Amino acid sequence: MSTATAETDTPAVEQQEEKITVYQWLALVVLILGTFLAILDNSLMNVAIPKLMAVFGSTATEIEWVVTGYMLASAVVVPMGGFLADRFGYKTTFLTTVGAFIVGSILCGIAWSDTSLTIFRIIQGLGGGFIMPVGMAMLYQIMPRSKIQVAMGIWGIAAMAAPAMGPTLSGYLVDNFSWRYLFYINVPIGIVAVGLGLVILKETPRHEGLKFDYVGSILCMIVFSTLLLALTDGQADGWTSFYIVSLFFISISSFIILIWLELGKDNPIMDFRLFKNPVFTLSLAASSFVMISMQGGIYMMPIFMQNVTGLTPMQTGLVMMPQSIAMAFMMPIAGKLVSKYGVVPLSIVGLAIIGFTTLEMHVLSQDTSIHWISGLLVIRGVGIGLCMMPLSSAGMNTLPNHLIGRASSVSNVIRNVMASLGIALLTSIMNNKSSQYGVRFNEAISTNTPAYADFQTNVVHRYLELGTDTNSAASGVIGVLYGLVQKEALTRAIADTLMLSAIPAFIAIVMVIFMKRKKKEVIAEQGSADNDAKHHVMIEM
Repeated sequence: MSTATAETDTPAVEQQEEKITVYQWLALVVLILGTFLAILDNSLMNVAIPKLMAVFGSTATEIEWVVTGYMLASAVVVPMGGFLADRFGYKTTFLTTVGAFIVGSILCGIAWSDTSLTIFRIIQGLGGGFIMPVGMAMLYQIMPRSKIQVAMGIWGIAAMAAPAMGPTLSGYLVDNFSWRYLFYINVPIGIVAVGLGLVILKETPRHEGLKFDYVGSILCMIVFSTLLLALTDGQADGWTSFYIVSLFFISISSFIILIWLELGKDNPIMDFRLFKNPVFTLSLAASSFVMISMQGGIYMMPIFMQNVTGLTPMQTGLVMMPQSIAMAFMMPIAGKLVSKYGVVPLSIVGLAIIGFTTLEMHVLSQDTSIHWISGLLVIRGVGIGLCMMPLSSAGMNTLPNHLIGRASSVSNVIRNVMASLGIALLTSIMNNKSSQYGVRFNEAISTNTPAYADFQTNVVHRYLELGTDTNSAASGVIGVLYGLVQKEALTRAIADTLMLSAIPAFIAIVMVIFMKRKKKEVIAEQGSADNDAKHHVMIEM
């Protein structure tokens, strides 16, 4: 931790005098375009899955690989981003990966089957996986350290604006044009990003002597591909099935071998020695727990709005959009506030907002107002915007520039895994709770009560109004009752799952408090070293 300077409090006076130049602002715009491109494409896909199933005549399992293939391809290349950027230069690496993403997008647009689309999505993912970690690391190479929180806040706008626009834009393109435009829309944005990058960005120094860690790269691919595949397919195939257990075994055993090998190398593909820095470790752990907690609102709420309240995907996107706008709006403000109040107080406030607003969602019912949900999500978005980027950058600020590329790659891959883990855990909890509530409600139903008799009369009357014969109307009562039971069971399950998803946010608060303590220890160590040096000088004199 001797290299750490732990900028979790107000920066020094001399650092505040640094200013962001015109070149640095323009470079930031290029990095924002690249980041926006990669995240927008992912957010476009989720809403379009039913359309793709209809177009290609695919099953849910077959079309799932359009999303899973991209995710796996992105995950396995993320750890290589730091090495490639150090070896070939950040500008070259960033623009090459954006170019590969554009080529993949064009190929996806001309796909003729679900198989070809999956293959082209993998190609697209190989490019897209590099964009965020390399872009984030390049931001640290370009910006002065005292202004990095402000720059990260502005850069984070792209990370929040894309999910805000994605579902609504996807619904509009699919409804009014063609699913192919979900990929073609990336092309002009990508061309602008590459064109501006060629003109504006300056190349960073290249380290010619670096050797590629082939063994570490292969192990990384095995570790993260098997882990993410297990987390993705675990719910469908069963967490105790031979297939899923085998994937977890391969991932864990490969990870142990990876740690053992990488700790003995000078230029590892995954630099686990970064975790000797306690501030970096705690900030990454805290932001990873935030990723899990975020999925409560981002992943669970669309399920509730579409399956319970009956909103369309486009309407759901419109309800979710204010939350993402609030996140994007708060991120640059958070960057300013960090320079005044420090990372720790701001993160605690943001995490508390996330925790309590997520906890409040446990009161969800079928009659809950959409406006109330949207308002609560906006407040939650403010909390996420306050803490997400400060937490992500707090640990990075303690590292020297030559380690930023590797740290960015490690941070991104771990957060991606934690987000996938969050979705898998929350989905599993939701499904289990839904089944439990369904059984409980079915057992509580009695056909000999006046309430059931009134319900049966109303349902039969409604069917008869629609022109159904008496026998069909009578038999339809059970089906209607089953549907109502399942909807209420799902509602209760989502409410319980949301309540549980608040816990990681509160755990993150504890980690942030420990970050404060670790910084004090570093300052104490530095002060002790300075006193020893002064004492030594006085003895010599």
